[in-house]
Amino acid sequence: MSSAALSPAPSAQARRDARSALGDRIFAGLCKGAGIFVLILLGAIIVELFIGALPAFRAFGVPFVWGANWDPVAEEFGALVPIYGTIITSILALMMAVPIAFGIAFFLTEIAPMSLRRPIGTAVELLAAVPSIIYGMWGFFVIVPLMAQHVQPLVIDTVGELPVIGWLFSGPPFGTGLFTAALILAVMVIPFIAATMRDVFLTVPPVFKESAYGVGATRWEVMWNIVIPYTRKSVVGGIMLGLGRALGETMAVTFVIGNANRIATSIFGPGNTIASLVALEFGESEMGSLKLSALLALGFILFVLSFIVLAISRFLLRPKQSH
Repeated sequence: MSSAALSPAPSAQARRDARSALGDRIFAGLCKGAGIFVLILLGAIIVELFIGALPAFRAFGVPFVWGANWDPVAEEFGALVPIYGTIITSILALMMAVPIAFGIAFFLTEIAPMSLRRPIGTAVELLAAVPSIIYGMWGFFVIVPLMAQHVQPLVIDTVGELPVIGWLFSGPPFGTGLFTAALILAVMVIPFIAATMRDVFLTVPPVFKESAYGVGATRWEVMWNIVIPYTRKSVVGGIMLGLGRALGETMAVTFVIGNANRIATSIFGPGNTIASLVALEFGESEMGSLKLSALLALGFILFVLSFIVLAISRFLLRPKQSH
């Protein structure tokens, strides 16, 4: 009697184990499929861009990369100007954004009272949700007049007159240009970098910081000698995330960069980026035309630039080998 009453238990347990094992296999298969899907999608994008860019690469060859002429009428195209504008604006944006983002993260994790940390942190994160076209309109109607009437004339008349570096700040004060585009990009990437830094700073074990404070370290010494080394990889990853956003930004840059197909020697001069040039001229390109192929070639080059940035970040984050 007792054995008959107990006999269904092993069978029920076996069924539960079988369902659990089946669920594990299904979950593992879905995760594996998601990973493979990402690789297939990435490969498909690369192949499609390359196939579309082949006519331009065949027509102009490797010199397409450093060709400075962009003349749709004569069907002469070169990628140097938008590549130059993309790199310069992204570097300037990071130079402005990283210190500010670090200051925000430092304030939120070490200085701000608890009552302010959540509201300020939420406000910073909300900045990341603002559409890029809103940033572009704000830049065009607010920042461009401010730069043209106040900032650029002052800098041109002072720093622009200095030897050696004055040429970087020379030219007419139009308000638009590479620096204005970089400024808008800096505002756009600050939330991403600051939020990442804040989150990773909070992962530092409190005992590490308390030990440093216990031996007389200041807040800055704790941040520089304890927090930064502990979170170095994540901080660099956040900066690379911001750089990736800056490299590919389109509409906000298109509003304020000036959209001139020439290399500006001054940071106040007009220029172009790969994304802004594609956005401006893609709609005017005919299917199968050499211009459309050149624009797809620019997209392929932007993809390569993003890959190079990722490779550099992986190189910087490689583990140090002890000898």
